[in-house]
Amino acid sequence: MELRQLEYFVAVAEERSFTRAAERVRISQSGVSAQIRQLERELGAELLDRSGRAITLTAAGRVALDHARVTLASAGAVSRSVGEVTGLLQGRVTLGMVSGCTLEPLFDALAAFHQARPAVEIHLQEGRSDRLVEQVRDGAVDVALVGMAAAAPLPDGLDSCVVLRDRLVAAVAPGHPLAGRAERAPLREVCAHPLVCMPAGTGLRAMVDQACAAQNLQPTITLEVSTAGALAALAVRGVAVAIMVGSMVESHHDRLTAVAITDVQAPALLSLVWRAGRNPAASELVDRCRHAFAGGRTLR
Repeated sequence: MELRQLEYFVAVAEERSFTRAAERVRISQSGVSAQIRQLERELGAELLDRSGRAITLTAAGRVALDHARVTLASAGAVSRSVGEVTGLLQGRVTLGMVSGCTLEPLFDALAAFHQARPAVEIHLQEGRSDRLVEQVRDGAVDVALVGMAAAAPLPDGLDSCVVLRDRLVAAVAPGHPLAGRAERAPLREVCAHPLVCMPAGTGLRAMVDQACAAQNLQPTITLEVSTAGALAALAVRGVAVAIMVGSMVESHHDRLTAVAITDVQAPALLSLVWRAGRNPAASELVDRCRHAFAGGRTLR
C-alpha cells in the first residue's frame, strides 16, 4: 500500500468521478484507476462501486475513507515537521501578484528566498486581485500580493498583512487644468473629466468605485488598462485623467503631475494574502516579503 494510492482513492471518493479526480491529482485517468485497482487487490475488497453514472463507495470503501484521510494528514504533518526542524524545505510555492507589479521589494524577497531555499520550485503568476484572493482560498496559489480597498473583507480562513499604504491621486499632464490647482482637487472635480482606471476586480478600482459611490458620483471611465505604465502613457497624452496611487506616479514625475484627491482619505492598500499552515515554504516566503517591505511607504 502506497500513500499515492490512498491519495487517489480519497480524490475519487470526494469527486465521485475518475475524470475529475485525475485532474485534481494531475495524472491520467487510467493511472488513477490502475492504482486504485492495485489498492483494492492488496486490501482484498472493492472500495468503489463503478456501476452507476457517479462513483460511490462500497461498505468497505466507507470504512477505508476515514482511515485514508487520517493517514494522509499524518504523513503530511510528518513531512512538514521534519522540514521545519531541518530547514531543508522542498517542493514548490506559487506566488500571485497584481498585474503589472514592478515593486522592487517583492523581487528582492523572491531572490532571497531562492538563495536560501534552492530546492523549492517557485511559480510566479499575475492576475486581478479578486481572482488571486479566490485562488489562495482554493489552494491554487499559496501567497498573493494584491491591491485592496481599506474596508475590503477577506474570505474566512485567510490571513493577510498590509505591506504598503498609499494615497489615491489623479495623474495628469503638466498642462492639464487640474494641474493648475496647487496639485489638489476634490473627487467631484476629478470626475468631471474622462477617466482611465484599472479594471473592475482590482483593488485600486474597488477603491475608486467606493469613493465615488460614497459621494453619489457617476464618473465617465472611458478606458480600462491593467498596468501603471499604460495608465501613465494615456494620461501623458491627455487622453484621460489617470486614477493612480502616489507610488505609481513617481517613476513618471518628469511627465506627470500627481493631483491629490483631497476628500478621499482612506488609503489604497497592498497586502499579502495567504492561508496559514498550508505550506511551510509559503510561510517562509511570507516572512521574507514582510521583511523586504518593512520600512515601506509613508502616506503623504
